[in-house]
Amino acid sequence: MRKKIEMVLERIRACGAEYGDIRIIDTIKESITTEDQMVADIIDSRSKGVGIRVILDGSLGFAATQDLSNLAETVERAIQIAQAGRMLQKEKIVLSAKEIVQDEYQTPIEIDPFTISKEDKINLLLRAEKAMREAAKLSRTTGSMVFQRQDKIYADTEGSYIVQRLYESGAGIEAVVNSETDSQIRSYPNSSGGNHATAGYEFVESLKLVENAPRIAIEAERLINAEQCPSGHYDLIIDSSQMALQIHESIGHATELDRIFGSEAAYAGMSFLLPGTINDNFKYGSEFVTVVADATIPKGLGSFGYDDDGVKAQKTVLIDKGMLKNYQTSRDTASKIGQLSNGTNRADGWSNIPIVRMTNINLLPGSFELDELIKGIDDGFYLCTNKSWSIDDKRLNFQFSCEIAHEIKNGKLTGKIYKNPIYTGITPKFWGSCDGVGNEKHWILYGVPNCGKGQPGQVAHVGHGSAPARFRNVKVGVEDVK
Repeated sequence: MRKKIEMVLERIRACGAEYGDIRIIDTIKESITTEDQMVADIIDSRSKGVGIRVILDGSLGFAATQDLSNLAETVERAIQIAQAGRMLQKEKIVLSAKEIVQDEYQTPIEIDPFTISKEDKINLLLRAEKAMREAAKLSRTTGSMVFQRQDKIYADTEGSYIVQRLYESGAGIEAVVNSETDSQIRSYPNSSGGNHATAGYEFVESLKLVENAPRIAIEAERLINAEQCPSGHYDLIIDSSQMALQIHESIGHATELDRIFGSEAAYAGMSFLLPGTINDNFKYGSEFVTVVADATIPKGLGSFGYDDDGVKAQKTVLIDKGMLKNYQTSRDTASKIGQLSNGTNRADGWSNIPIVRMTNINLLPGSFELDELIKGIDDGFYLCTNKSWSIDDKRLNFQFSCEIAHEIKNGKLTGKIYKNPIYTGITPKFWGSCDGVGNEKHWILYGVPNCGKGQPGQVAHVGHGSAPARFRNVKVGVEDVK
């Protein structure tokens, strides 16, 4: 295979291109879904193909194929696309410098998930469903598991040759209660399919689905008869799982440099940030807010060895004690602001072109115990687990709803819960209201396997770590508050 790859790269050079790369990707995936203590779906899939990217006279061309026997034709198509692109070229693509590497990387795992039988996986989900059913009167229960192994070979005309094997594992359960007029849900360990990591089957075991099943079942049953969450301005503590989505939508996407330059304007939107904002001492949040893009953290769903530019995974401070410091960049976007890429250029499989994607965008832990955060609130709520979200195309105005709100009065959880809590905000103002973040003991890393971006659309697997965090005077509910 390496000899064939070298022939492809030589052909790219012979066509006069100043740069070219090839990615060969082989992905196998297994997903299992149960519903109401029966198997609902079992899906096994495999996708293997090649993506070839060239830059010719500053113009980009990309072509892909599943036919590995005639890659010369794919090179020719990429060259033709680059030539056609020159007719509409407004500026030449320039790549920032990078280290030339010959390397291999594999996700550290303890148990290969593909060595565990489907029977064992199904039995675990059914036992979790049974535990939910025994704890409460439920209308519906579900469970799911997803596993992936991806083998990647990357090589470019600059001399890099990188081989990677990346594993992913994840699982989750849900309890639903319906009435004639309402439906309520509780999810564990997170909504939208649970939690996912670059890890082996040991990660699924660590989630303890069966042990946590009774709690979420009981909470779902209680929610159906709970009061609607009040509207007003309240102090909030937001749990780690909801913080993951808050970070994703209002920091992760907002700091993608291709979006800032307008590359996503026609589809996924732009950003309220500008290319030069990092030089303007811009205050993104309070002194308690330090956020990093970290593709090196163990088990992060956005962790890997090298991105699809062949740039080594790294940790970059995006926000330092509230002050904006960096963006997420690729080689072609970083060069526009005079920087080196920080390794966030990734494609969804072999058939798509790499674009700037989040890695693991993490809010670093603070020094607070959860009890200390709660004690600092006279009248407010502890919100848990995302239910829905909405944010504008500049990543500025947002609205999120959660599955459950726990009442806080006079520095204590009262035990009362509310359903359908909604909070809204404006990104810098909201992050500026943060006055405490939980410590490492409460810090949890969540995987998001369904991040959409690009046109045509691509799905990225990213991660977000956070502890519960406290925010002051946040608008809760949908009514106008004077």
